[in-house]
Amino acid sequence: KTGTLTFGTPQVISVQSFLTDIREESLYSLAASAEMRSEHPLGKAVVRCYRTSSGRDVTPVEHFQMLPGRGVIAAVDGKEIIAGNVELLKEQQILYTPQNLADAGQYLNKGCTVIYIAINGQLAGFLALSDTLRPESSAMIEQIKQTGITPVLLTGDHDNAARHIAKQLAIEEVCANCLPEDKLTYIEISQKENKSICMIGDGINDSPALSAADAGIAVSEGAEIAREIADITISEDSLFQLVTLRAISDGLMRRIDRNYRFVIGFNLGLILLGAGGVIAPATSALLHNTSTLAVSLKSMTNLLD
Repeated sequence: KTGTLTFGTPQVISVQSFLTDIREESLYSLAASAEMRSEHPLGKAVVRCYRTSSGRDVTPVEHFQMLPGRGVIAAVDGKEIIAGNVELLKEQQILYTPQNLADAGQYLNKGCTVIYIAINGQLAGFLALSDTLRPESSAMIEQIKQTGITPVLLTGDHDNAARHIAKQLAIEEVCANCLPEDKLTYIEISQKENKSICMIGDGINDSPALSAADAGIAVSEGAEIAREIADITISEDSLFQLVTLRAISDGLMRRIDRNYRFVIGFNLGLILLGAGGVIAPATSALLHNTSTLAVSLKSMTNLLD
């Protein structure tokens, strides 16, 4: 059993400008405006952190385009803002120097995620974000493992950032730098190996994988399309709901199996007793209906203590 989970709350820890005429505050403001309509957790984190640190709201965008697994392109105050990863810079033919990558690499080596910002086709700087783990993450992962599930971290984050989080959570299998199609491919390959896949995600990038998984689970704060596609949506903001969900699932299957065996065995006994003339048809019918009622009443009780 394999799944993907959402563990942390990203926080912007640094803003660095490469241009002398663009201050960090202005770069931060433009990046937050460009990410305003983003459904990605990192984009939402940039907007949330900017509002908290500056006490101001973001400037409305005039144009917005989201590129899953890469970033966003938006028009803010007449400027074209590109916010995303290195792959997006390459696609948009944004020039960068080895020194630019080295400056960002200092944060990547610490396990951070970097969002590069380009203004009107010129690389202007970057934002560094660090994941703050949910308090319950480690305990939840341990309980998930005890139920027989093998956790796998599928993420679009840089490899260093992904392994930094995985190490803290004792997750052994990590797939970083994943585009939406990479997550989907991973699931399809695992299913061909006869593995049952449970995918937990919250963003637009997770939607294809949520649809393909044997069980797709979305979190309540996730993108609307993820909640629509997923088979299950966790309503509470607690990862322990995954443990509860697993316990309910196991309890339900045990109850179905127990009821099935009882009904087959009891009815077979009634048939044999009736065929042998031991009990009258009226008695057999009475016992059959009584057992059906008893099983139904028992099935209406709570699955968990």
